[in-house]
Amino acid sequence: MNQSITHVALVVRDYDEALAFYVGKLGFRLLEDTYQPEQQKRWVVIAPPGSTGTTLLLARASTPEQEAFIGNQAGGRVFLFLKTDDFRRDYERMVAAGVRFVREPTDQPYGTVAVFEDLYGTRWDLIQHNEP
Repeated sequence: MNQSITHVALVVRDYDEALAFYVGKLGFRLLEDTYQPEQQKRWVVIAPPGSTGTTLLLARASTPEQEAFIGNQAGGRVFLFLKTDDFRRDYERMVAAGVRFVREPTDQPYGTVAVFEDLYGTRWDLIQHNEP
């Protein structure tokens, strides 16, 4: 058996404002943006630069129940982990772009990490693992 997780859905308020943050501030690549008229939604797929694995599917909330989870899909915990090959480069670029860090960089036994929030408050780790 050979399986993998292809997409992780991230509930957002608006496609374009989410793209402005993820593509504009974080530097993610827009892989697909296709309108689906039968469902009145867009299929919007993004990925970090250089990534060849799992992608994010930006899923616009379409009900009040879904709207309640925007920015809180993990109950206030870190939800997603952005691995980098150069922590300082990416941290400084993100700070300059106005990304809000809620935990400053720290060196841990496993690597360097800081916590930031997206435009909705979803928490992410920016992490560079130590060399083995």
